[in-house]
Formats: sequence, C-alpha cells, structure tokens
Amino acid sequence: MQCNTDNGRWPLERVLFALAGTMTLLSVALALTVSKWFLLLTALVGVNQWLYVLVGACPASTVLRRAFHLRSAIYASPARAGARQTEVTI
Repeated sequence: MQCNTDNGRWPLERVLFALAGTMTLLSVALALTVSKWFLLLTALVGVNQWLYVLVGACPASTVLRRAFHLRSAIYASPARAGARQTEVTI
C-alpha cells in the first residue's frame, strides 16, 4: 500500500487510527478474558478520537509528534498555524 507523504512515512492520522484500532481490539480481548473494567479503555480511546477530531490534538497525537516527529496530513502544525493567524483590533 502506498503512502502519500513526501518521505514515505505514515502521516499522523494513519498512525493514530492504527493505534486506536489496536487498543480497542486489545481492550475487548482483555474485557472478555480478564475483567469487564477493560472496556473503560475502549471508552478512553473513543474520547481521544473525538478530541482529535474537534480540537486537532489529543494526548496520543502530542506524544507521536514529539517522539517520532510525525506530521499531520490534515491539520497544520501548531507553529505554522499560529503564524497564519492575525489579530484584528477594532
């Protein structure tokens, strides 16, 4: 499968979806075998996904950006986004 990034690395969103899917499957497996309390992990994953959709950042995206220098294919990086904004005084 081809990736549409300049350096051949997966964009941040693709890694986040893979991480969320893995954590969801893991939490369901643990809930079935160990304890139903592991379903709280599934809820946490869902909340983080909505946080990323609404705000453009979540704890996992922050860690992935800083640790692995991943870039978003959708959202501009915080440094570039701040540079584009201009203040209007009335």
